[in-house]
Order: sequence, then C-alpha cells, then structure tokens
Amino acid sequence: MKFTCSRQALSEAIGSVSRAVSQKSSIAALEGIKVSVAPGAVTLTGYNLEIGITTTIDANTSDTGDFVVSTRLFSEFTRRMTSEEVSFEIDDSHIINLSSGSTECSFSAISAEEYPDLPEVDSLRSFTVKAALLKSMINMTSYAASMNESKPILTGELFDIEDGKFNLVAIDGFRLAIRCELAESNDSFHFVVPKKALQEVSTLIKDDEDMECMICINDRHIIFQVGRVYVISRLLEGPFHNYKLSIPSGYKTEVIVSKKELAACLDRCSLIIDEKNKAPLRCEVGNGVIKIECKTGIGKVNDAIPADIAGETVTIGFNNKLMFEAIRAAEGDRVRIRFNGAMKVIEILPPEGESYIFLVMPIQLKN
Repeated sequence: MKFTCSRQALSEAIGSVSRAVSQKSSIAALEGIKVSVAPGAVTLTGYNLEIGITTTIDANTSDTGDFVVSTRLFSEFTRRMTSEEVSFEIDDSHIINLSSGSTECSFSAISAEEYPDLPEVDSLRSFTVKAALLKSMINMTSYAASMNESKPILTGELFDIEDGKFNLVAIDGFRLAIRCELAESNDSFHFVVPKKALQEVSTLIKDDEDMECMICINDRHIIFQVGRVYVISRLLEGPFHNYKLSIPSGYKTEVIVSKKELAACLDRCSLIIDEKNKAPLRCEVGNGVIKIECKTGIGKVNDAIPADIAGETVTIGFNNKLMFEAIRAAEGDRVRIRFNGAMKVIEILPPEGESYIFLVMPIQLKN
C-alpha cells in the first residue's frame, strides 16, 4: 500500500485530528491516528470515544487499506521532511517507509482492526451557519459553561434555534452567557453540545474562514463539517435550565463604560486575589463614575472609571473573576451594564441591541 501527498497538507491534517486522539485508552488503537487509504485520497481520524475529528486530503495512491500510527512519530517525521512532497509505503507487517527528497526513514504502525467506527449521523436534520460566526459565538459564551461534573448538562452549551433566531447559551449557576443571531434555518433545534467539542470546533475554524459550517444531528450525536474537516461529538442528555426566565425584565441603573478601562481595573484587582485571599469587589455607581474597591490580605486596590450613568446610584458586590471573564468576552470598545439593586443579577450587553447578554450574580457586601 502506497501513497504520496503534500507534506504541508498532511501536516495540517495531522494537527487537526490529533486534537481528538485519546491520551490513554483501554483500546490501544485509539492512542494513535487512523489512516485510511482510498483511490485519490487519504483520510485521517482521531477519536477518544467522546469526540472524533476526521479529515481527507488529496493523494496519489495505490491499493487501499487502513492502519493506525503513533501520533507523535507521524507528526514529527512528516514535519521534519526535506521536500514538499512525502511518500509512504506500508508493508504487510505494518512497517512504514517514509521518503521525502533524499531522506528516508521507517517506523512501525499497527492494524486498524480494533479501531472503533465513528458514530453515523445522517443529514436529514441539519442546518448551516457561517463558520466565522459560529467561532465568534462559541468564543463569547464558552467561558460560562460549568466545570462541575455533578450537573453534566451544564458542562455543555445549548443550541436554541427557533422562530428564525439562534441563541447559543452557557450557564454554570453563577453566570449566564447568551449569544444571539438570526438563524439561517426556519426549523427548530434544541440540543446541548459539550464545551470541549465546541472549543475544538472553534480552534479548527480559521479566523479568515469564509465558508459555512454544516451541522447535522440525531438524538445522540452531532457532526460539524467545516470544509473537509468533520468534528463528531456526543450530545448531552437532560433538561437544560430555562435561561429565558433568568433575563431581567427591567433595570434601575444603566451604565455605558469603556471595556478596556473596566477590564484593566478588574485585572489589577486580580493581583491581590488568590485561593487563600478571596474577597468580593465593592462597586459604587453614580455621579458619572464607577468606583471599585478590593481589599485582601495581600493588598488593596481603589479605582475610579468615568462612565455614562443613568438612573439610581447603586452599591453592589461581585466576584472579580466572573465579572472579568464576562467583560473580556464582550465585543466592541464599550459595554452597557444594567443594575436592578444591590442583590439583583448584573446584566452586561453591547452599547446597542442585544447581540449578547451576559449575567453575573452579585455578592452580598458586609457593612
């Protein structure tokens, strides 16, 4: 079995699928990359039983077959070859002979017989979204997904598509992130995807990717297709939090402030907060200024940020990390923050519209 292909194309394909290769598995084959040789193409697969990534590259091939190869050796040998074209020959003993220019080397592979098949998902239930838009939606919300495995459903993000609207939602009990866009589908879809799978999808989408991502689902699995790369993941089961009930219906104070200045202030406060020295930030809003104070056993920070403020003055406490991650995830130069009293949820939005809604729970301050 032989194939010849572009070194760069192969190296990029290895980099993509290796993200789903199992680090340690009872099935030894899953600790490597599966290579499938077919007429005119080579398909690479990484799979850890939760997430699978597969992609196909063009190649000159002879014969067909499958084998599994060490991710490290496959990647490093390919990357360090001297020519732009690489040739592989695999014998019946699964010894790989690799040649490129004047360089030749060899290493062992194993049979692909024990490599499990990826889940099959038909395209009957599918929709498309711009790849760059999906990347933005994931990056703006994934920070709010729970890390607590005691509620597995909250370790994923809800795809809520209905009435021509597409909301991507993450919540962990202390904060909520919603990214809102118009849907390109008139069908209704409601499902929850693990955060890790979405982060892999985001990583695989290039910033300048001017293409669509096709999403196919069934009751248990989902496939994201971007170009010639496929990401397969299981779906999370169970009822997701009714997030719409958490969105405030009104507010008493509205602030528009520089995202950069507020983020810099919160970043400074993080210097005096650690696992042993925790304290909420005290925030006073009024008279055109946001005053923020933090005091721990390490030190103290006092800051004042100019802002456009309308409504009642308010003093409120919040967790620095939760607020900082929400502000950092927001797009644009400014953010709009709404308060509804000292113990009501803090709402963060863009200066105009509601393309995103971030909520942060307050912390009760001591007198």
